[in-house]
Amino acid sequence: MEKKLRFMFIVQGEGRGHLTQAISLAAMLRRHGHEVAETLVGKSHAREVPGFFRAKIGAPVRSYDAPSFIFKKDRKRLDKFKTVLYNMSPRKLKRYGESIETIHRRIKKVTPDVIINFYELLPALTQLRFRIDIPFVNIGHQYLLRHPDYGHGKGDAQSLMVLRLHTLLTGIGASKILALSFYPMKDFPREKIVVVPPLLRREVLELEPSEGDYILGYMLNQGFENEVRQWHNAHPETKLHFFWDKRDAPADLVVDEHFTLHRIDDEKFLHYMAGCRGYITTAGFESVCEAFYLNKPAMLIPAHTEQEINAADAASLRGAIVGESFDLSKLLDYMNTSRTFDHEAFRKWLLSAEEIFIRELTSVVE
Repeated sequence: MEKKLRFMFIVQGEGRGHLTQAISLAAMLRRHGHEVAETLVGKSHAREVPGFFRAKIGAPVRSYDAPSFIFKKDRKRLDKFKTVLYNMSPRKLKRYGESIETIHRRIKKVTPDVIINFYELLPALTQLRFRIDIPFVNIGHQYLLRHPDYGHGKGDAQSLMVLRLHTLLTGIGASKILALSFYPMKDFPREKIVVVPPLLRREVLELEPSEGDYILGYMLNQGFENEVRQWHNAHPETKLHFFWDKRDAPADLVVDEHFTLHRIDDEKFLHYMAGCRGYITTAGFESVCEAFYLNKPAMLIPAHTEQEINAADAASLRGAIVGESFDLSKLLDYMNTSRTFDHEAFRKWLLSAEEIFIRELTSVVE
């Protein structure tokens, strides 16, 4: 009989992807009789832990201060220099030290059998400092950068070096690394890497896609708002529904009868994803997978090196195109072409996820 295990999640709170991965995995584990006892979320200065996550993770949620991304004045692209400067200030380093203490204190209190780290840096540093005798399993698409057969780790050399270093550091002390991938690849045991399917929730898998009369967008960074508004002003006849995480915005900001800005709400987002004609986003891994599963044409606008790699990977499957701005005309043109995306192969790979994850996560405990 399979031993029932007690898990603890530690999740990067930047963006939506790692949070929805955690929700999906928690539900999988519970379906097999395991427990998710507590979830810690590394929260940057500019973000809040979304309400949908607290409502759906099914476990107590605590947050702690984690390193933040600092974006340029246009609030679109990452400012590498300011990000390093901000996070290395004595005040911030002191706060991160306190966060490491918090993580260690919660681990001792919760006493999990397995700790799942969704690409967070501070849990790895906690493991390095305290030598915790509990298996750590790391999950993230970024770990494919450590796989010798992965062909998309290209771009600005300096940014790529920082990304590779961050990915390496988050994996310190990991017993196993589960690298999320759009497609199957061989495992790489030397780096403890097992290649696994994306983590999508049951709500996504149960959606019935339809082709509505609108374009869906998701922009994590508010700086893209002006681009979208300018395009809409020039093309007012095209219906747009965009999601963003602006904290002081109303739930639904109706610009006019053809353009609405929604504050991020997971159920509402999936409803609009199922019915859209096409999708435009800043190339986060998770929502691209959702678009692929529902066979929606997508256009990706990377905001930093990690997203550039995601975008190149997705485009290689002929399921999306890559752009430099929220020029929806390019998406409309793409939607009118004949795509060669192998939707059935992607769907088959994705639906194998539950069996693979349960096997890999339970096997780390002797």
